[in-house]
Amino acid sequence: MRCILLCLALFTCAASAANIAIMTVEDPNNYESPRTMREFAEKELRPLGHHVTIIDGDKPKMHHFAGLVEALKDADLLVLFSRRRFPPKEQMAAIRAHLAAGKPLLGIRTANHAFLPKPNEVVDASLAPWPEFTHEVLGGENTGYEIKGLPYSVSIPDGVKTPLLEGVNVANIRGYQSLYQVLPLAADATPVLIGAAQAGATTPPQPVAWTRIYGYGKARIFYTSLGAPEDMRSTDVQRLLLNAVAWTLQK
Repeated sequence: MRCILLCLALFTCAASAANIAIMTVEDPNNYESPRTMREFAEKELRPLGHHVTIIDGDKPKMHHFAGLVEALKDADLLVLFSRRRFPPKEQMAAIRAHLAAGKPLLGIRTANHAFLPKPNEVVDASLAPWPEFTHEVLGGENTGYEIKGLPYSVSIPDGVKTPLLEGVNVANIRGYQSLYQVLPLAADATPVLIGAAQAGATTPPQPVAWTRIYGYGKARIFYTSLGAPEDMRSTDVQRLLLNAVAWTLQK
């Protein structure tokens, strides 16, 4: 038992003293992400020795993320919890460069439409949407969400054993707001958790957390569609995210 606990502690703390940049935005449909990310950084990340820089979107104006380019120069990990924002070209180039260098990304909930314009939305020429990001980088799709049968249950796929679930009691996790429809996943994506809407819903079970490796630089990618305020109050969801931080930062 002592060996198991020691291994668990080593895994969680393996990524101490990393530089973490968090992109978030204040938006009525973005699940209070600035607040929940600040709380996560203060209560979970900084006590482990991580240096965390939170970049709030729409500053100095909509779609702009002041300080992002500078933060990504030294960032070991980019955490993305933003929706339908299209950074200026220099800022988007910094995001692409981070991934091309093989540096990891952790996406939370609305990251699956982080840079995706709405149908027929006109985007200013100075901005840089990335509509292929969800499929190309995260390895999933953005095809809507289940609006019936909430909340939804969460389980582990058959045969899955991963350090991402160390210390996580999946029986305590349930999704509180709309099960995202993300199928089909990329062939190289590995589901970690599956969500199933309750009786009466029409959406089939969907992955709610998965991993993959992206690009020539082999950037580690973790994504979860959990992230509503109710989800973020769960100690097991917090542990999942801490494990994801450690996993993404592994070489």
